[in-house]
Amino acid sequence: MPFTSTEDSVQIYYETHGKGPAVLFVHGSGGHHAAWWQQVPALQDRYTVITMDLRGFGRSDSALGEYDARAFPHDIAAVVEAAGVDRVVLVGQSIGAAAALKAALARPQVAAGVVLAHSLGGIANDELAQLVRADRAEAEKLPVIDRLLTPQFREWYPERAFLFRQMGTFNTAKMADLRNLNTDGPTTEEVAASGIPVCLLAGEKDAVLSVATVRRAAEVLPGASLDIVAGAPHSMYWETPEKFNAAVERFLEQVYGPAATPTPQLDGQVRS
Repeated sequence: MPFTSTEDSVQIYYETHGKGPAVLFVHGSGGHHAAWWQQVPALQDRYTVITMDLRGFGRSDSALGEYDARAFPHDIAAVVEAAGVDRVVLVGQSIGAAAALKAALARPQVAAGVVLAHSLGGIANDELAQLVRADRAEAEKLPVIDRLLTPQFREWYPERAFLFRQMGTFNTAKMADLRNLNTDGPTTEEVAASGIPVCLLAGEKDAVLSVATVRRAAEVLPGASLDIVAGAPHSMYWETPEKFNAAVERFLEQVYGPAATPTPQLDGQVRS
């Protein structure tokens, strides 16, 4: 159960599982390292899977007076260095995506790629920002749980929906406490110039970020790949983990080459 320390002496918790090319999962606002319980077993026989808690979440330092999201990339960088990997793909879920993208751009020699899952990663682009704001305005008309999981899933799997809600109780930092989530985001030109492969991963039923917005982001971000998963909500990693895992592994294989035991393709997925 290792911890590492950031430049500003914040203790960050992380775990490393498996062996092979490295992938690091960065959780969203309601998650922490254990949120990836359906990803680690699926990937650890082919990849080194790293999970972590951003400051204020899970087992990481939660005694801070405030939680500035501009520090999150430093948390990620500390974990990458402590894990001792030469190259790593960063998978950022929701608010974790902006931190993952900034961390990758700060160390392009280490970043093998970035998956922006259900997020545009805080990219500074006026047109995209306007689209994101419009999507969020629609999402805020819904109860929070309806933005994250589908009603059908909650009806069919009440125990998994209950566990999803419980995960957030282990965190000190709440969404309302987080400052500067999208401050100082990189431009599309900066992302393209880095040469880091970027995948925009979206769910067809995401109530927070529309498919249309993600498609537009793929159009204005040179070289980005787009993976739209049919029937998947904002918390795809939790509700439809097989589809999420397959999408992540498609990108891992794009970056690292075919894995020893490829994940079977699933029906009903739209890929671009």
